[in-house]
Amino acid sequence: MASASGAEPDAEDAEEAEEAIYEEVLPCDRMELSQQLAVEELITTEASYVHNIQLCVSDIRAHLQKKQLPDLDLEGLFSNTDDILHVSRRFLKGLEATATQGQEQLLCISTLFHEFKEEMETVYKIYCASYDHALQLVESYRKDPRLQEEILETLNATVPHTGASDLSFFLVMPVQRVTKYPLLLEKILKNTPASSSAHSALQAAARAMAQVNANINEYKRRREVATKYNKAEHLTLRDRLARLNTHSIAKKTTRLSRLLMHEAGIVAKTEDKEYDDLEEKFQCVVSSVATLKENVASYLGHLEAFLLPTPHQRDLQMDEGPAQQYRHFAECLQYTVFPEFKRRLDRLVCQPLSSLSDMLVGPQQLVKKRLDKLLDYEEIQERKSEMGNVTYDEEAAMNTYLAINDLLVAELPQFNQVVVQLLRQILCSFSALQRDLAAQVLQRADKELEQMPHGHMPLPSFWKVVEDTLQHSGAQLRTFCQTFETVMPSPVTQPLNPAEERKVLSLVSKHGPDKLYQVTSNISGSKDLDLTLLRGQVVALLQSADTKGNTSRWLVDAGGPRGFVPAAKLQPYSPVQSQQRGMDLLTPESGTERRRHSYALPEAPKPQVATFTPTFQVVAGFSFAARSPQEVNLQAGQPVVVLEPHDKKGSKEWSLVEVNGQRGYVPSSYLVTVPVQEPMGWSLPV
Repeated sequence: MASASGAEPDAEDAEEAEEAIYEEVLPCDRMELSQQLAVEELITTEASYVHNIQLCVSDIRAHLQKKQLPDLDLEGLFSNTDDILHVSRRFLKGLEATATQGQEQLLCISTLFHEFKEEMETVYKIYCASYDHALQLVESYRKDPRLQEEILETLNATVPHTGASDLSFFLVMPVQRVTKYPLLLEKILKNTPASSSAHSALQAAARAMAQVNANINEYKRRREVATKYNKAEHLTLRDRLARLNTHSIAKKTTRLSRLLMHEAGIVAKTEDKEYDDLEEKFQCVVSSVATLKENVASYLGHLEAFLLPTPHQRDLQMDEGPAQQYRHFAECLQYTVFPEFKRRLDRLVCQPLSSLSDMLVGPQQLVKKRLDKLLDYEEIQERKSEMGNVTYDEEAAMNTYLAINDLLVAELPQFNQVVVQLLRQILCSFSALQRDLAAQVLQRADKELEQMPHGHMPLPSFWKVVEDTLQHSGAQLRTFCQTFETVMPSPVTQPLNPAEERKVLSLVSKHGPDKLYQVTSNISGSKDLDLTLLRGQVVALLQSADTKGNTSRWLVDAGGPRGFVPAAKLQPYSPVQSQQRGMDLLTPESGTERRRHSYALPEAPKPQVATFTPTFQVVAGFSFAARSPQEVNLQAGQPVVVLEPHDKKGSKEWSLVEVNGQRGYVPSSYLVTVPVQEPMGWSLPV
């Protein structure tokens, strides 16, 4: 009885222990099963995703390309889908390979995500940043019945089993997939025991993919800010005035005040050495592109000016010989070589250079906007340090600055590198075109030279012929000049009345003696801004061309009115004081001698008149305080010695002078030239 009664409890204990073990094993099996299902879901959904992307690229896009619809922006719709497909195929291959790893499968999956996270971030952030633009394109195509019909026809022909009625069905897949990776990893992690060796690895992989999504969102936000501010707006004055309101005026005033305090050193600037270096390189690139564009335009202008004279089209009354050979050579250059060179220059240099210049406008706008936002950021930071908090709008303004700054720091290096490469290619193309042009011209010239009578003449003999020809032509030209000056004598010096003498002295003090000209015949103004002057009036030259670059019309100062006069009716003058009656008279430089040319024969010496030329000196018209070590102080009326009438860059706004033994730059407009009064009387002959 005792033994029997003792056996019953043992049996009951065994049954209870068995039930407990079963209850422990069953949850473990459920967790392992859920883990396997989660892993299978990751792999199968990835395979389905890759298949759909493949359909999108190879079927849908290819079918639309064959239609060649001009209004359909395939690049804007599909963006970098090819890159996403390439990365996803390799990732799927790695996932499928983990199925044979057994217990190490979870570790392999975690490692695979770490290996692909950078590539995924790179390709998906580009796609996600352009996704909104793709949706805008889809929406615009819906409003176009013809395009919508073509798109539906393509979907029905390539992917009828999907039932898709719009391209957005496929375009959203990459956005959904990259956001689902962290969720799938969390699902696997949830069904993985904390004691498992793969638990920490899965946690790290889930955090990494969550960070990838965060980085993509931040990049997308930066791109949205950049898209908002880097557009070049061409607004009229009326549009700009319409945008003004109390808020915008207050904001611009605050920025200007902050900028002035920076320049005055009242507040410190926010230092960002990395960005400052990048911006300096960018501005250098912008300046290089602008300079090259200007030089190429000038080069084209000179080339066109070179082609303007066409002596080969004139009737030279020479049917054979060197003149006819020159005609053939010039016609070949005029109608064959140079037009082809100009066409290639426009296609290989001018057009790429213009496109490159247009490409710089957006970044320039963004750099300019960054400065505005930096001033706002500093102002808000200062207010935040004083008050402890900021408003929602102020927080958004600070985030806008940070987004623009981070975007520029991240992308300016690549942008500068690409622009420099393009600039190098353009310069190489330009050099190659110049070499080709020189080779073609020399080749044509050699062919014509072989047919000329002097083509095979020894070089010393050839130069002897050239010298004899030039001497003979020079003698003919001198004879012609002598005959011409006999028939057309030079204008006679016109006497000046006292009022005109005072006006001349005023012009000398303003413009200097070397700018004086006298009118040789009456001038009647016929155009706007033209002056009407009488013979004998003295004027000062302001500019030796009009606003259109015409050098036959000069801008002059007539002692009050300013305007344009024909250059052919002016003769240079310099102030000379006569000994008669002690009066200051002004006579022309060539008033006592005939017009001279560089090729005229020397003339017999003439009796010298006892006159003396008053000296002129440069004085400070206004006081000036030096603002840097390169400048020098001036006092009004202080004599100065002008060393160079321009600065190191050739600008005439600044002059290098010496004052009291000190050298430095001063504004050229602060300097005036005045005559020095000397005692009347005789002077030594000159």
